[in-house]
Amino acid sequence: MKNGGSFGRPPCCNGPAYPTVFNRRSFIQVGFLGAFGLSLADLLELKVQASVVRSTNGPFNQNEGRARNAIQIILPGGLAHQESWDPKPDAPIEYRGPFSVSKTRIPGVTFSENLSRTAQIADKITVVRSITGRIPDHEQATYLMLTGYLPTPAIVHPSMGAVVAHEFGPRKDLPPYVGVPRVPTQAGTGYLSSKFGAFEIGADPGRSDFKVRDINLPKNISTERFERRQDAREAVENHFRQMESNPAELDAMNDFYKRAYKLISSPEALKAFSLDDELESMKAMYGEYKNPRNNQPFSIGRQLILARRLVEAGVRFVTVMYSGSDGWDNHVRIKDAVANGMPAFDHAFAGLITDLEQRGLLDSTLVMVVSEFGRTPKINANAGRDHWARVYSQVLAGGGITKGQIYGDSDATASEPDRDPVPVEDYLSTVYHQLGINSEDRFLAPGGRPIDIVRGGKVVKALIT
Repeated sequence: MKNGGSFGRPPCCNGPAYPTVFNRRSFIQVGFLGAFGLSLADLLELKVQASVVRSTNGPFNQNEGRARNAIQIILPGGLAHQESWDPKPDAPIEYRGPFSVSKTRIPGVTFSENLSRTAQIADKITVVRSITGRIPDHEQATYLMLTGYLPTPAIVHPSMGAVVAHEFGPRKDLPPYVGVPRVPTQAGTGYLSSKFGAFEIGADPGRSDFKVRDINLPKNISTERFERRQDAREAVENHFRQMESNPAELDAMNDFYKRAYKLISSPEALKAFSLDDELESMKAMYGEYKNPRNNQPFSIGRQLILARRLVEAGVRFVTVMYSGSDGWDNHVRIKDAVANGMPAFDHAFAGLITDLEQRGLLDSTLVMVVSEFGRTPKINANAGRDHWARVYSQVLAGGGITKGQIYGDSDATASEPDRDPVPVEDYLSTVYHQLGINSEDRFLAPGGRPIDIVRGGKVVKALIT
């Protein structure tokens, strides 16, 4: 058993590996380059080197769907459906697990006791209890969850956030795709241009001194001086563009710089990244909890407030990652891990749905709660559950998704789908449909190969109003 303190994992699992797409320089760092005041060239170089080819850059698809924005909440590691969305209170104890249930506002439906607040807004969300994956391996299942494909050495596919950025582009001077604070390494641009990658805020909204670093001008650089540097940079780039036989990379760099300038020079855009004007009552709505492992604040409440601010301001796709106190890869002592980490999520998620509805944003904002797979039906010898991809649960809300529905079901021991199985590809195709994207559309990949956004995925019409 590979141990991490007192919390070990069996030899077959080293836990979910979620390095971020780039290092700490993968967001704008004003002032890093003395000449121009930006380090986006460094960012672009990292991304371009990892990219094989680019797709065409536009025009952007202007036909938005019912959902104009999306918030993707990732619970990495493989959340146990039995301890969350699909409890089995009548199963034998070794299947049922250590928790009781909470009655929801949907007659006859219960969630785990860890989701007592979410149970009270269950009439506003839809839980799909019959998601079917393929391989119970963290990296492969995460790749599938984010792209609709299993990984292959031949090609890297774009994630949903990158596809949304490609199809619609920026809005109101804000990046179209933002990671709070980061996105998984599998959430990259794949064979699309590097300019469609996520803007990672790189800072923890749960900290009292939270600030998105380096998106403000340094004190010694005035707006006028900044604009002069912009003009100088454009003159240099125009010169090299005339000399460059393949100007695609320079054009991508130019796009990065233009977006950076717009973001830096827009007070409204910068305000979206700040929590300074959020009322204490709003923070209480999302909950404020501390991790019992280290007495540090959980960030999920502030992360979801920031996600709401970003979509309200114009960001199209926001990814939020929350790992609780011990992650969700709970091979050992699942009761402790879930009891410690789930209440903060429960409070924050219920607060987000309530807040979006009160602001009139829920109908235009699609919220997803996803994990790469579920956990085994039976509690193991270490009082935990192992990987299980045959059936698990995902959640949808807003953006034209049905309300108060439990779609599909697992069997009596949460082992197999009992009715209406939903492959991951169908789940993704349904989300794309609500965003105004046909998942059967194709992008030009390396070698001139047209590749479906999601191959074989079907829209689940019963999930749509």
